[in-house]
Amino acid sequence: MDLQEKLEKFLREYYHPELVKSLKEERSLTVDFSHIDRYDAILADELLENPERVLNVFNVAAATTAATDEKINVRIRNLPESRNIRIRNLRAVHLGRLWSIDATIKAASEVKPQIYEAIFECPDCKAKINVLQTGKIVQKPAVCECGRRGDFTLIDKKMFDIRWLKAIEPFEITTGEQPGEITVLLKEDLTTPKMQKKTDPGSNLKLVGIVKEIPKHIKGKLSTNMDTYVETNHVETSQVEFEELEITPENEKQIRDLSTNPNVYDMLRASIAPGIFALDDIKDSVVLQLFGGLVHVLPDGSRVRGNIHILITGDPGVGKTQLLKLVSSAVPRGRYVSGTGASGAGLTATVVKNEAIGGWVLEAGALILCNKGLIAIDEFDKMNRDDQIAMHEATSVETVSIAKASIVATLPAQTAVLAGANPKFGRFDPYTSIGEQIQIPETLLSRFDLKFALRDIPDKINDEQLAAHIIISRTRPDMIEPPISMNLLRKYIAYARQINSMELSEDASGMLKNFYVDMRNRYGSTEKQAVSITLRQYEALIRLAEASAKVRLDNTIRKEDAERAIRLMMASLRQLGYDTETQTFDVDMLEGGVTSSKRTKLLRVLKILDDLQKESKEVAIDDLKAEAENQGVEDVDDVISRLEKEGMIIYPRPGFIRKI
Repeated sequence: MDLQEKLEKFLREYYHPELVKSLKEERSLTVDFSHIDRYDAILADELLENPERVLNVFNVAAATTAATDEKINVRIRNLPESRNIRIRNLRAVHLGRLWSIDATIKAASEVKPQIYEAIFECPDCKAKINVLQTGKIVQKPAVCECGRRGDFTLIDKKMFDIRWLKAIEPFEITTGEQPGEITVLLKEDLTTPKMQKKTDPGSNLKLVGIVKEIPKHIKGKLSTNMDTYVETNHVETSQVEFEELEITPENEKQIRDLSTNPNVYDMLRASIAPGIFALDDIKDSVVLQLFGGLVHVLPDGSRVRGNIHILITGDPGVGKTQLLKLVSSAVPRGRYVSGTGASGAGLTATVVKNEAIGGWVLEAGALILCNKGLIAIDEFDKMNRDDQIAMHEATSVETVSIAKASIVATLPAQTAVLAGANPKFGRFDPYTSIGEQIQIPETLLSRFDLKFALRDIPDKINDEQLAAHIIISRTRPDMIEPPISMNLLRKYIAYARQINSMELSEDASGMLKNFYVDMRNRYGSTEKQAVSITLRQYEALIRLAEASAKVRLDNTIRKEDAERAIRLMMASLRQLGYDTETQTFDVDMLEGGVTSSKRTKLLRVLKILDDLQKESKEVAIDDLKAEAENQGVEDVDDVISRLEKEGMIIYPRPGFIRKI
């Protein structure tokens, strides 16, 4: 029995119904490798070692068995574990053989047609000559059967669609390493609109394909060095996310025991960066960020994010960078990046010219590659302002839209953001709004659910405890072992994240509502009064309460969850949202805007300027300052600078001012 007969018999025995169905759909048949191995182990080995030959015959056998003249592509899945290889480990010995590869798609070209067979005509005898095309340039026949050489006419061609991808190793298997990278080729039914969406940048895939070489040319001559690529035979989604970590029955029991432990929140806090002393409120917040809230889809189709974003600013040397690095390593799709080396395109997405994989390609940034994970961005304030603005969509609706060079796409970016920033002048000033101290757009600042300031204030008792903690961590590291191991913590979070719906108890609902209403009306309801909290903070409270309930594996948000959310929100407000001048909580101070007290000053100075301009279109700055000080306005120079920054005044000539 020859190879084709063997394969036809196999298809009739194992896949005849699927083969008939494939004729009505995309003309491809997915075959489980284990079935081939069970049918004929020698045939299975031949497929692994000589895949191109066997697959070509397999395709013919499929068409013959289905009684069709159309080509049917046989796709192989579920290769044995021994054939799963890391991209970085691919070598020359792997060329020409069938392998399984876990990959995250970093960049993708457009889908383009490619000639795979060209039909030429001989001018002398009119014979038709078919030539298979394997390179980048159309190959012509060398000689006709009639003896003619060269100058044949191309009269027809057969084409299929192709798409080139750049794939890197998933974050989960490259902790602390530079991920390996390889070019991937998709063709025919692997480029359909459905498959195109599945293989867009940011996707985590398991690829089965043949490792091949790409000839390199130097000044038109063939180089001895070769590039490698994977000609893909089968693609399936392989999202190695929280939800897909392997949780054994023993793990499940440990997790359930933890969830009912009354000290579980303390244990989780102590397991987050145990080498860093104190920072209890921040660690509590990070715990809730890792567990996350729920995504809510409203009746009109709009989506309310469940991810929690946190910003940490403060004095140098208080552990911000260390905390960010440790937290990013606690999640399967976590990444740490520095704002000094990050661009908007590097974080979101960009379209770049890449001749190696075919013209313009869509390249995913870190926010997309961390989809359903966490990104820790250090030195957030050092990023270019335009690059920060590029994050608006990702931090709000959790998508990244791009329309450049004929590529239009919307990519998922369901990523929690933990950012660290430094004040402009080195140390944090509690009497100045955060927006005046760090260079982050107000619109982006407002998207962070919680913001904290770490301050290095001399305190004898605290300093003694900190010094003792550092000594213990150096001399007796076993004494600061986390109560919950990193491995179990990841599985605990994964297990809790499976909760996708919750009820809000009456107690919790009433507490959250009363807190929101009381804070809103704490200082009266006039336009000039400070607004202590907005709807954005209320939504953040709900996300925090949902995450708190997930810790207990509870489908109901209870009073204790609301209390925990309110406590953390108040900690954030006390640190960054308290206006010491008016002794009020002011959300504008928290979100980088103008506080109510400063807004009052601005309005008073503008009113004085209006009155003075009735006498003269241009007002001397000294006159304006004198009149403002007479009316009890302080820090007039700062007010004038703010008015200029807001574009409300101009300087028509030195020493004079005019309202626009």
